[in-house]
Amino acid sequence: MNDKTKTGLEILQAAVLLGVTGDMLLRQTPWGLNVFLWIGLLAAAMVAITIRRKTENFTPQVIALHGALLFFALMYVWRDSMELKVLNFLAIVTILAVLTLPALKIKQKVAGIFHYGIASVYTGLSAAFAPFWLLFDDIKWKTIPNKGWSKHLISVIRGLAIAMPILFVFGALFMAADAVFQGIIENTLNINPETIVVHSFFIGLITWIVAGYLRGALVGGIENAAAVYSNNLSINPDIKTPVKSVTEHTSEDAVKEESDEMEKDKRVLETAAKSQEESKNQKPKTEDQSKKKWNWRNFDNSVLPKFWTLGLIETSVILGLINLLFLAFVIVQLPYLFGGMDLVQATPDFKLAEYARRGFGELVTVSALVLPILLLSHWLLRKDKPINEKIYRILAGIQIGLLFVIMVSAMQRLLLYTGNSGYGLTTDRFYPMAFMVLLALVFVWFALTVLRGARHQFAWGSLWLTFFILGSLHVLNPDDFIVRTNVKLMQQGRTFDAYYNGNLSADAIPALVENLDAMNERQKYGVKRSLYDLYAHKYLDDFRSWNYSRWSGQWELYENHLLESPLGK
Repeated sequence: MNDKTKTGLEILQAAVLLGVTGDMLLRQTPWGLNVFLWIGLLAAAMVAITIRRKTENFTPQVIALHGALLFFALMYVWRDSMELKVLNFLAIVTILAVLTLPALKIKQKVAGIFHYGIASVYTGLSAAFAPFWLLFDDIKWKTIPNKGWSKHLISVIRGLAIAMPILFVFGALFMAADAVFQGIIENTLNINPETIVVHSFFIGLITWIVAGYLRGALVGGIENAAAVYSNNLSINPDIKTPVKSVTEHTSEDAVKEESDEMEKDKRVLETAAKSQEESKNQKPKTEDQSKKKWNWRNFDNSVLPKFWTLGLIETSVILGLINLLFLAFVIVQLPYLFGGMDLVQATPDFKLAEYARRGFGELVTVSALVLPILLLSHWLLRKDKPINEKIYRILAGIQIGLLFVIMVSAMQRLLLYTGNSGYGLTTDRFYPMAFMVLLALVFVWFALTVLRGARHQFAWGSLWLTFFILGSLHVLNPDDFIVRTNVKLMQQGRTFDAYYNGNLSADAIPALVENLDAMNERQKYGVKRSLYDLYAHKYLDDFRSWNYSRWSGQWELYENHLLESPLGK
């Protein structure tokens, strides 16, 4: 067996194992410990095969990504917030996509956002179609030693694969024909046919997806065998073509024919070696003599016609006009920024709710749109003159400075809307605020990298800034923070929505129980009823769904007798 076949067999074995364990673990909801266990097995399989077959790909960046992968899987065991679970899932999928970059011959540390997008598409295509190449191209089944236990095992598997469908059809017919026979079979096997179908489907689906992903991440793209062979001839002219033994021929003509083939191959190799030597001695062509060869891994605007790129005038017009618009908005906002709440309330025909609600979402959208505009305009910028880069840096720096003022205005609106005179904090208001913090850090990183000529470092640093903010949210515990903020507002005379706060995740239970005494009877009843409806009839005794927040929250409810019906009290 060659290395490719061995790698393919190891991937197939790991995929089957992960398929079986995935069916055992992941079908149990709500997710908790099961996600961490399964992702841990997936990471272990990837690391093991990488060390054995692709040692050159086991870099510090890959190790760090695997650490982040396990971290976000572990967060399923800690927090119960649905928003955090969704963000954890997106983080895991992103990490799995970035882990495929070495297979595409791209280093993670210098990859750009474009490469991340390509890796995401490549990951999806691999999961869907790569198992075909794994089974029918990578693994050379005829080269697998067919002796000893493996010979009998393969024979048994083939026999079962042929016999099982036949037995299933005949068995189903016999069971339908006779009730006594049906009872015997059902009592003997004690297996529901529907259960077999469902488990088989999930095992097959997970196995297929994992096999495709591992093949794409560890083996790489589909290579053209002819091109590889041709490259090997030109690069390694000393490689000899394997020749059959003359004892395999039955006549002198056959021996002569084989000898002629050897001479022909020898002449081809000599010609390839001579061509390679001449290419080494040849002077490199200048940029004017030959066009730059396009390579998607080093994708830049040189592949575009000059009309589609941006020069000094275009850049100045685009960024300059955007800066003027931003400046006009900032000038209008300055009085509110310094005047604060009093000025907002004193403005005629201007309500606080309208000011805050109308502005925050739009300003978050503006902040999010600026980043792709700056990145795209920088990518389209012509690099033929140093003045182009200098003007871009000045205009982009001004735009980032104005944007920070706009982001401060957005934060002020949210604080007014959720503060002492506002309407309380919710998840829909909290997570956009966290997103604004992330954007602020990303723009700082943009200034430190792209504006200083180190664009290749931007995507990698932004990825880890995102992971840092998401990890910080788990430490902060958003649902707990929301409840405690709303309780403080309640104590200052604001309305407390008992139904909303009581229906947050188990992460909020400690804060709710701790502050029950501060609520009036109506609010207490609302919180108790919500907690009772959510947790009184849920017995989370399956270890696969174990989650610290749910476990500790239910225990606290039990100790405070909150799992008893509040009706009539």
